[in-house]
Amino acid sequence: MDVNYLLNFQTANSKSGRCKSTSDLLDIRNEKETPKKSNIAASQFLTPDFKWLQNDKEAYKMAWLSHRQLTRSCLDLGMISQSPGWAQTQAAETHVVCKVDHNGGSVQLPDSDICAHIPLGHVAPGETQEISLKAVLDPPQGLNNDYSTTVSPLLEVRVSNLRTKECISLEMKIAAEIRNDPLSQVMTDIVCLCGQKKEGPYEKMQNCYIYKDTLQVKLETLSPCMYIIAAAKATCLQPPASSVWDYISKQITIGVYGPKHIHPSFTAVCAVFSHNQTPEKLAISDMKKAHRNLPPVVLQLWGKNQFHLQKLQDLQIEAFPLDSKFEVKATEQIKQIKLVQLKMGRVLRPQFPLSMAGTGEHGSFNLAVQVKNLNHEVLVQFSVKTPGATPKSADKYQQRRFQRRKEVGRSAPIPEITVLKCPKFQDRTVNISRYGIALKSVLRQPKIEYLLEYFKGDTIALLGLEKVKAIGLTKVKEWYIGFLRGKVGLVHCKNVKVISKDQVIDFTDVTLGTKVLLDQIVLPFKKLTYMYSAIQSLCTEQIPSWKAFAEALGYPCLSLEDISRTQAQSEADKVACVLEKLKEDCHSDKFKRKFQHELLTALLKIDCQGLVARLTQNTVILTTAVELGIRWRELAEKAARLTKAQIDGYEAPHKGKNGEVGTEAMWKPAYDFIYTWSSHYGDGYRDVLQDLHLALDKMKSPITRHWRQLTGVLILVNCMDILRANAFPTTDEEQKHLQ
Repeated sequence: MDVNYLLNFQTANSKSGRCKSTSDLLDIRNEKETPKKSNIAASQFLTPDFKWLQNDKEAYKMAWLSHRQLTRSCLDLGMISQSPGWAQTQAAETHVVCKVDHNGGSVQLPDSDICAHIPLGHVAPGETQEISLKAVLDPPQGLNNDYSTTVSPLLEVRVSNLRTKECISLEMKIAAEIRNDPLSQVMTDIVCLCGQKKEGPYEKMQNCYIYKDTLQVKLETLSPCMYIIAAAKATCLQPPASSVWDYISKQITIGVYGPKHIHPSFTAVCAVFSHNQTPEKLAISDMKKAHRNLPPVVLQLWGKNQFHLQKLQDLQIEAFPLDSKFEVKATEQIKQIKLVQLKMGRVLRPQFPLSMAGTGEHGSFNLAVQVKNLNHEVLVQFSVKTPGATPKSADKYQQRRFQRRKEVGRSAPIPEITVLKCPKFQDRTVNISRYGIALKSVLRQPKIEYLLEYFKGDTIALLGLEKVKAIGLTKVKEWYIGFLRGKVGLVHCKNVKVISKDQVIDFTDVTLGTKVLLDQIVLPFKKLTYMYSAIQSLCTEQIPSWKAFAEALGYPCLSLEDISRTQAQSEADKVACVLEKLKEDCHSDKFKRKFQHELLTALLKIDCQGLVARLTQNTVILTTAVELGIRWRELAEKAARLTKAQIDGYEAPHKGKNGEVGTEAMWKPAYDFIYTWSSHYGDGYRDVLQDLHLALDKMKSPITRHWRQLTGVLILVNCMDILRANAFPTTDEEQKHLQ
């Protein structure tokens, strides 16, 4: 019997396959609320010096392994972030690391009012403890609702030595106060919450003391990583109160950000914070010029103002220059801040493009900002002084530097300074501990992508015992992810009997290598819609080494002098050059190479799984929106039980002159809905993809019956851990552990 002939492993053509960029098609609203993105800076915390331990091999090995585990947690978990989307503003997180000894001391988070006090005798004499503080501007999902609102940034606390004798005390400012009336005093309380994970769950801390706007809390029980945040919580709501906001006076901070030096045309951002933490710099990645996305830019804090908002309401922010040649377009002068956006507690970033009216010299001016309610009553008004134009001495220096660059030409190699060394992908046999014996034969006609076919008695390698829920031929079932005869796919749980490795008789068809596993799990990315500018923004900020990235893409001898149109200075610039090279090569050979497929393969080869998870979620949300079109309304009703009025609210910004949303633009409200719906999952990207699959499966005539790429993506995210564990063992001990 010719098994390969019977099973016919050639993939069927997909009617819904897509493999082209939509960068010329997509248009995102500037007013759209966008999530925070982790910004991991290279510091002494991530690049320690182990040379002094080289004489002690055992100490060197333990220190290196501990550091590797730490950097993995910092880089990978941090990259996943909270929400998808290509129009994102990455708030620069403030981060400090300090080492304290037996004498104790204080750790102050720069440019903030957050401080940690370590008492004398906290650790034993001769011992030290590393303490890391990081302020995350956006709160975790679920803590902002009718009964609760966060009043401080999310503070991440990491400690290295848990053998302590005293308690660490934290002190921070809160951005709310309970009103003085008796009902508010009884109904509301300011609490301090602590969780082991960013997404929760969070528990109330007992040793919390509040004096006016200052909160102090003692960390009696330490763990390697803790997340702490203050919140105002209402025990119950008594009409006419509709939320906890009716019992408190919430302090709102408006931070005005702009370039270091103004130009004839630039953009200012009026960021709205629900706490006191305002970073000195803000990285913006959704800047636009002539309807095209610009590379990410870092804006400086020009000034800020705080005011108390007495009730939760819609706001209008207006920005306009005073006595200046600059002007803001009338259509861009007023930005709407919705009540729901304020309620979520996330940082809002309305943009105001300014340009000179005419020609001539330009200099510093005052930019006025007004915050009004819907009745046009001014709640707060202030102005900030902008910086001046670029100094002329700097212009001359730029000209001299450019002249020197022309004289030198490109003969001098571009120095590479790689902060983080990427691990080496190794093609090894995957260690599998569980197998399945097929209890029946399954041969499908027509073939269904990502579902395995097998004969009764076949041995199937199971890549874990976690079950995936997806639609089969007619209904939703539970599946294992398995491998058989060169193919990774799903096998129905009821069709196999799980056995151990010792019970397997023949391993011929179930021996799997990491290279084959990688090739199989990235297959869906040949047919998913993507946006190049979003990919470029994420990759340039999160790929640690352009050289390792280029080698993983198959460019081992690539020279930046051959592909860079400008002098690449930073690591991000070099990564962008390599990415552009890949795009051009894939577009010139569209039939054999697919850009996103090649990219994801390379990222997994350099162990950038956090970035892969982020790109995967972004891509799936965009592709699903395009695939659904007008049918997104049915998904909204089933997944979130939206009313017709709520659905109309999503479609209103995208209606044309005839008052309807065009067929070609229907993906926009679909994306807005899926994006908002997925944001409630926080960092749980696997849960987002699984629940989205189930929601699509439950639709009438579900698109997932013929559009199976989402099933392939589920296989990818559930196989990433086993791929990493087997492709990147670094020590003999780790390799033995896999056996």
